[in-house]
Order: sequence, then C-alpha cells, then structure tokens
Amino acid sequence: MGRFRTKNYSSGIAACIEDLKPSGGRSMVYELLDRLFIAMAPVPADSFLITASTKAGIDSLERSARGMPADADDCLMHHVSDYILRRFGLTGETLHISAACASSAIAIARGASLIELGRADSVLVCCYDIVTEFVFSGFCALQAMSPVPCMPFDRGRKGMNIGEGAASLLLMSPERAGREGRASLGALAGWAVSNDAFHITAPDMNGSGLILAIRKALKKSGLPEDAVSAICAHGTGTVYNDSMELTAFRAVFGKRSVPVFSVKGAIGHTMGAAGGIEAALCLKGLAAGIIPPTAGFKEPDAGADGLVSSEPVIRDCDYMLSTNSGFGGVNAAIVIGKGD
Repeated sequence: MGRFRTKNYSSGIAACIEDLKPSGGRSMVYELLDRLFIAMAPVPADSFLITASTKAGIDSLERSARGMPADADDCLMHHVSDYILRRFGLTGETLHISAACASSAIAIARGASLIELGRADSVLVCCYDIVTEFVFSGFCALQAMSPVPCMPFDRGRKGMNIGEGAASLLLMSPERAGREGRASLGALAGWAVSNDAFHITAPDMNGSGLILAIRKALKKSGLPEDAVSAICAHGTGTVYNDSMELTAFRAVFGKRSVPVFSVKGAIGHTMGAAGGIEAALCLKGLAAGIIPPTAGFKEPDAGADGLVSSEPVIRDCDYMLSTNSGFGGVNAAIVIGKGD
C-alpha cells in the first residue's frame, strides 16, 4: 500500500484505487465521485439527496495539518453534498448520515421511508469513503487491522482491511418510475435499524441488535424467513463481528442453511460506503442468478460450515438480505428483491 508509509503500523494492507489522487487542494473524494457520476443515469432535479460517509474528505485535514494546499471544509459532509447538488442541479432537500460503517445502509432505509411516507418520490443516495492515514491509523490503534489479506468467516482470520469506494442508488416510488419509464433494477422489500447499546466499538456477542434489525426488516417486508435466498453479511474479518453475525443468522433462520457471503475479502471494508456498494452488488447478483464468493475464506469458523463458500453459487434468487453493523452498536438490515 503506497499511499502513505505504514512501517510503524500493525498492517500494511488496504484496498486503494491505485490512481486515485487529490487534485490541487481538493479532497480525493471529489475525484472518486466524479468517476462514479460518469456512469450514472439522469437524476430528477427534485430528488431528495441523502449522503453517507464516515469521514468525508478527511484527507484535506491531513494535508492542511502538514502545511500542504487543502480546503479543510472538505471534512464537512455538507461541503461534499453541496458539490453533488451543484453537479446534478438538484433542488430538493438534503440529509447527511454518518453512522459509522452502517451509514449507507441506514441512508437507503431512510430514503425508502421518505418515499413510503410520501415526503419524496425520488431519492438519490450517494455514499463514499476513502483510505487515509488518519482512518488507517485509527483502526490500527484499535487492533482491528489484519497484517494479511482479510479472511471473513475463516477460522484463522486476523482482522479487517479497509478499502475505498462509492456508490449511488436512485430510489423511486413505483408510480413515478412507471411515469418516467424507468426500468426497475430491484425493490426494497423491507428495512430496519437497531442499536444494541453494548459497547462503543465491540458488538454484543449474542447478536441482539442485529437479530432485532433482521426480524423487523422481515416483518416490514411481509415475507417469511424462507423467502431469503442469501445473506450479504457485513463480514469484516474481525473475530468478534463475524462470530456475532453467525450467531444472529442462526437465531433468525434456525437450522435452515441460508448461503452467507462477504465481499470485503475482495474490495476491503469501505466503511460508510459499504452498505450502498453491497446493496448494488446484491442487485447484480439477483439479476445474474449468482451468489458471490467470499474471497479469503478457506477454513470455516464455527457456524460458518455449509453457509459460506469461496466459490460463486449459481442460484436463482428472489430476495437477498444485506446487513451492516458499526461502532456504537448500530445495526442495519435491508431486504432486497429482484427487479423487472
């Protein structure tokens, strides 16, 4: 990892976009978002904008502290959101969510709730986070980082690797999507957020908060538990997170073997962007009839045998469950259905 020196840290691994760099005094966040926007479909000007990130353009604060050209205001989420508003000429309301590593999953749930309540019929969710020394050093100080590529749900896992990325999802009411002739890539069938209020960084190992979020999301969807064909887990590769998730899945789904996968062994933990990126991958998996593999998984941890696979599984799925958890005990669960 060549973005900064890692000699004195417990890990030297992060999933960085190789040629992502700041331009002038701007944060790398803007370059990341510009690449994301290239492939985006037109966004209605009256869309409600929800942004999600853990640290926004924190790299600008690092450069400012080192006497380098930088705009420290990039660290403020509304500064980045204003850029998105200008880029798309949006005139609707704006909401910013920073809820640790469940940020973008909560943003999606919030957007769906706004549409359900009739407060909006078009919501643009933009999530992003970047790898910086500030964030990297923080996770190393917490002893959460793996010195080798992370191995979600593997018995020999040693921790997580952070990554960077961004995603955008345009949520619409069925009525407006129909009027505008927009194809449905998928549907949010259910969503819920909870907090186990257990510890500032560690999850409650009995999975109480995540169990509550999953059950509430399923209840909201009106679907039985056996409608879920696969689970896109948070799967960070840390000892406590992975064990907690497996406990929660067993509590909800019992003896039924629902395939579980994590993408973080392939792309790293993208922090506040994780839920949005993983929701997009679930949509792709549903459309293609593929349950993605879990990179780095070799020897199953207790409870993972028969659930997690290092190989893709070809299976026609109607619904996937996506879960995310974060510091402070926050948990989010989203039930995603196949599109048209």
